[in-house]
Amino acid sequence: MQKEQTTNHDELLAKYDKESAYRVNLQKWAWIVSILAISLTVFQLYTAFKGPYVSLIQGAIHLGSALALIFILYPAKQSMLNKPGVAWYDAILALLALGANLYIVINYTRLTTQAVIRGYNDVDVIIATLGVLLLLEATRRAVGLPIVIIASLAILYGLFGQYFPIASYRHPGFDWERLVTRLFFRTEAIFGIPIQISSTYIYLFLFFGVMLTKTHIGKFFNDLAFGATGRMTGGTAKAAVAASALQGMVTGSSVANTVGSGSFTIPMMKRAGFKPEFAGATEASASTGGQIMPPIMGAAAFIMAEYTNTAYSEIIIIAIIPAILYFSGVFMGTHFQAKKQGILGLPKSQLPTFKGLAKRMDLLLPLVTIVGMLLQGYTATTAALWGIGAAFFVSLFRKDTRLSFRDIIDAFEQGARVALPVIVACASAGIIVGIVVTTGLGGKLAGGIIDLAGGSLFFLLVYTMLACIVLGMGLPTTANYVVTASMAAPALVAFDIPVMAAHFFVFYFGIVADITPPVCLAAYAGAGIARANPMKTGVVAVKLAIAAFIIPYAFVYNPVLLLQDWTWLTLLPAVLTALIGMAAVSASIMNYFIIKPNVIERLLLFTAGLALIYPNNLYISMSGLGVFILIGVFQYLREKKNSHDKGLAT
Repeated sequence: MQKEQTTNHDELLAKYDKESAYRVNLQKWAWIVSILAISLTVFQLYTAFKGPYVSLIQGAIHLGSALALIFILYPAKQSMLNKPGVAWYDAILALLALGANLYIVINYTRLTTQAVIRGYNDVDVIIATLGVLLLLEATRRAVGLPIVIIASLAILYGLFGQYFPIASYRHPGFDWERLVTRLFFRTEAIFGIPIQISSTYIYLFLFFGVMLTKTHIGKFFNDLAFGATGRMTGGTAKAAVAASALQGMVTGSSVANTVGSGSFTIPMMKRAGFKPEFAGATEASASTGGQIMPPIMGAAAFIMAEYTNTAYSEIIIIAIIPAILYFSGVFMGTHFQAKKQGILGLPKSQLPTFKGLAKRMDLLLPLVTIVGMLLQGYTATTAALWGIGAAFFVSLFRKDTRLSFRDIIDAFEQGARVALPVIVACASAGIIVGIVVTTGLGGKLAGGIIDLAGGSLFFLLVYTMLACIVLGMGLPTTANYVVTASMAAPALVAFDIPVMAAHFFVFYFGIVADITPPVCLAAYAGAGIARANPMKTGVVAVKLAIAAFIIPYAFVYNPVLLLQDWTWLTLLPAVLTALIGMAAVSASIMNYFIIKPNVIERLLLFTAGLALIYPNNLYISMSGLGVFILIGVFQYLREKKNSHDKGLAT
């Protein structure tokens, strides 16, 4: 039974998550994969302890190892996944990819000094061309075609910008030699900020997540969630939301979170009485929110720290209130749905006991270590290393968490495997950013978006939101953020929106693309587990995650929610009214409050919710609160009357 569940888990990941569609029958190549993967993890840990090499060398070793592993692990076609061994041409591509990047390491001094002054030779151009093409092919295999298409279009724009149909977006164009060497031998494109962050602390935090999984510490988060919420109305759904929030603290993949947690929570929700579409949607929306849940928040948050010149410790503090609002919205949605269906909580006998949980509270030490060190001002690299060490330390005291030597080796290998898609996504996004910066496209696009909005902040936000969601349908979150932070965020900043609000806005809408139809991969994964209609699951997920579509507007109009220029007198009312507003909106969307509302009540609840969330206007917020309370009173009296009438009839 356990083997069957594992197989279904892997099949779903391979189907809905391009990053997990890798060869399983490697035969003798398994040893090569293990050696390469373990070597990459050792290299990352070594440079974390000793300090990284210069960014170009560090990035080249990081990317070259990842490309070699991808060509061995990911076949050219998905239909070849189950074929034994590795195709001969993939072995050659792996060697070429590794060699092209090691060429940078070996020739670093010449490439960064003499070649910059005197020009690159023919071999340099060939190696750079090979490096770019192999990166694009590896990205297609491990991440998907959309990001490759966008990167390829960016390269074409760099080459033939003088022929662009819109005159205001034209530029003189670059010849191939100048463009490709700029992309592959400089630190402004492929080896720009995204890959520099990936080659230092993103990898370490991904490895930290692997350590929590391997030691079964992550399972303790699920137990905490079920212990805290399992007995409530609709307890299974609320526990799924809480568990995904806790898991999201240490992982950053919507689909992987959905499949990992959902294989346990979705069947429980269905047994409790929730419809399959709702069960799959609950897990998908909660797991997607994991990417905005501090302290880890997915790889994009680390890049945001660099782009905004903000310490990562500040980023995770700034993200707390939006994350609370998001998960509160999903939590409320499950509550109203459970009330509508009359679904109660789980019996006490099926839940972890407080005493049992208390005995295992030391398993929170790795997470506490990371958060504590970040807040004390230590670097993200140092915090991650101590977190990894703490996870290993606490695992030693219990048989079910203790790692054998084989487990440790597997963890080192898995650390590299989970990082591969992130590495190539960062590198390919670097191509796009490099072209955008080099050609001046970023400034032109920002001006174009502002002109299109006609001077209206609201329309500017709407157009930016649509761009982020559309891009997010084809790009992983990290790449989406890198691109939109380069193209869309500058337009928001130019409109005098605070830098943090602008970047969080594009960050949020890039994430919700994973549950926004028609391409909503997290919802599809949840539907696969629940055996539900994928599109219906996506629609329900959007309803549950409605907070994610409202909150970004709220913190742009009221940056106090992002702790910008705040005081307790401005922050507390803003958070309180936003929470009540989320309850009103959620009740309207889920079509249930104290009792099922009529059409007018439903519209009024939605309007009242928006009024409560509307910032910086006390009268509007109080009007919304008044409407919310009145509807609650009317519904309470009506429900009481209905109960009385039923009693008389009985």
